[in-house]
Amino acid sequence: MLIVKSPTTKLLNCNMSSTKQKVIIIGPAFPLRGGIANFNEAFCRAMNTAGINTKIISFSLQYPSFLFPGKTQYDSGKGPEDLIIETKINSINPLNWLKVAGQIKAENPDYVVFRYWLPFMGPCLGTIAKLIKRGTPIKIIAITDNLIPHEKRLGDNMFTKYFVKQCDGFIAMSQSVLDDLKKFIITDKKIVAPHPIYDIFGEKIDKSIALKHLYLNSADKHILFFGFIRKYKGLDLLLEAMADPRIVQIGLKLIVAGEYYEDESYYNQIIDKYNLGNSVILKTEYIATEEVRYYFCAADMVVQPYRTATQSGVTQIAYHFERPMLVTNVGGLPEIVPNNIVGYVTEINSKSIADSIVDFYSNNREQFFAQNTIIEKQRFLWSTFVQGVQNLYAKIKSPSN
Repeated sequence: MLIVKSPTTKLLNCNMSSTKQKVIIIGPAFPLRGGIANFNEAFCRAMNTAGINTKIISFSLQYPSFLFPGKTQYDSGKGPEDLIIETKINSINPLNWLKVAGQIKAENPDYVVFRYWLPFMGPCLGTIAKLIKRGTPIKIIAITDNLIPHEKRLGDNMFTKYFVKQCDGFIAMSQSVLDDLKKFIITDKKIVAPHPIYDIFGEKIDKSIALKHLYLNSADKHILFFGFIRKYKGLDLLLEAMADPRIVQIGLKLIVAGEYYEDESYYNQIIDKYNLGNSVILKTEYIATEEVRYYFCAADMVVQPYRTATQSGVTQIAYHFERPMLVTNVGGLPEIVPNNIVGYVTEINSKSIADSIVDFYSNNREQFFAQNTIIEKQRFLWSTFVQGVQNLYAKIKSPSN
């Protein structure tokens, strides 16, 4: 078990004792890496800031190594010093699930928030939730990232139904996910709470400083594709758009910053086919937390050419750094990125993507979109998200409901 705890945590928890409210978040956290871990840590911090005594119970084994497509599941950096993180859950050991549930019952939190993002986790998380509820008033709230996965596998629906059955209330970060919930359960104990801004990557810096740090030419124009690379994320569509003669004439550079989660040869073949070697800058590895801001601040626009999506942490990083965005018209992305206000919502094809990129540079849209992100991002405050969680809990526990 790993516990990450700062010297000030004890004092903070003592100050919160008058609230008589205790919450446990179940999901990935440091030393596990990735967007969901980042979210859980930021969520826990926001809950504590709001005066709710909150900690995270994370995974000692998240995925068996043969199921994980990346190079490593672990972050080599420094963990958060202001949070309590206990690494205890083994996703494939039922005896462990019994032990974890017993510990949580003994701690008697008011409610437990389960992060659900993959049907593979359904048996583990569903069983822990079921055991917690047995003989206790503890409520179970699920933050459902994906109920229907981007890449479908045998057993997905069965595992998700099992998990959903154990929950008292549901939070979705887009309307499309809330609509998917109807396929598994009919309930009014559900809300949409948009994905809050990621503010854990440092402050915005001048573009010239970011470009210099990355050894990029300040005379060039740059767009950014950020995050792990899988078929549903549509990098191939963006590469094809880069081959559009109008974009070639602009002299645009595409920065690809993220780890391959599938065979990279497919993308290399596209780069070779269209002679994009001088137009694509590949940083195809996990980007450390302290490096993220340089990539976003170096970019004129952040591009997400996804084939499928629910919500996206990448858009919320872009909002934090006040960067224009291009997203495709899938899932909850149009809810987050208003078209022609902070960027573009395009169709899922290379021509539509190229058209918007050309418009962006031809009409000098960067400053207009960037200024609008400052206004638009006020919709995505962590305090608003926490209040939504609290409102849902109040609805769940009320006898009249």
